[in-house]
Amino acid sequence: MEASAIVEKPKQAWLTTRDFFRDTVAEMKKVTWPTRNEVVGTTVVVIVTTFVFALYLWGCDIVFSKAIDYLFLKVGVST
Repeated sequence: MEASAIVEKPKQAWLTTRDFFRDTVAEMKKVTWPTRNEVVGTTVVVIVTTFVFALYLWGCDIVFSKAIDYLFLKVGVST
């Protein structure tokens, strides 16, 4: 391996890394950030939806549990 090739690899890595960060900063300046009201609103929607689905799944769990207990009782299997 040539001596100049040994020097070129770290130099190329530095240039690539520098370009990456420069491009990242440029792209982040183009981002449209949500307002505080939008963040609060979407957070409330997520929390309410989570509770609704939790209640629904809890209800399904109770119904299926009772149904399985009933079937086991009819078949004569003790739980």
